Amino acid sequence: MLPTTHSGILDTVNGDLRVTAAVVIPAAELRERFSRSSGPGGQSVNTTDSRVELSWDLLRSPSVSEDMRGRLAERLAGRLVDGVLTVVASEQRSQLQNRMAARERLMDLVRSAAAPPPRARRATRPSRGARERRLADKRRRSDIKRRRRGGAGDE
Repeated sequence: MLPTTHSGILDTVNGDLRVTAAVVIPAAELRERFSRSSGPGGQSVNTTDSRVELSWDLLRSPSVSEDMRGRLAERLAGRLVDGVLTVVASEQRSQLQNRMAARERLMDLVRSAAAPPPRARRATRPSRGARERRLADKRRRSDIKRRRRGGAGDE
């Protein structure tokens, strides 16, 4: 059992990940794989499996509604392999810290993908003053460039 994360969104009783109010990933749907990590740790790196790969099968998950699954699949398409979202953490020396980091990373990814799409931009027209300023700037630049050219007899 993992302790609560710093943001308090990991359920300590059963290990479920509460990503948003609408998305809760049950611990039973998460798969962890451990392997040897590279990087700092000295001889400990050669003996402990501290690297964590956390996987969640998004496309077969019963805990996500159909419309949410479609939105997540569309936004995470580049990260999915056969419908499975995988996150890796190997920065820390301890396996427990890497497990927590992987869970945080997975939650952040899913939370950002689950966010509702931004409101459509309402088309507006430039104001009369903005059009006049733009045309005045164009005239000014044109005059500057014409003065640089000089006359035909300057050579």
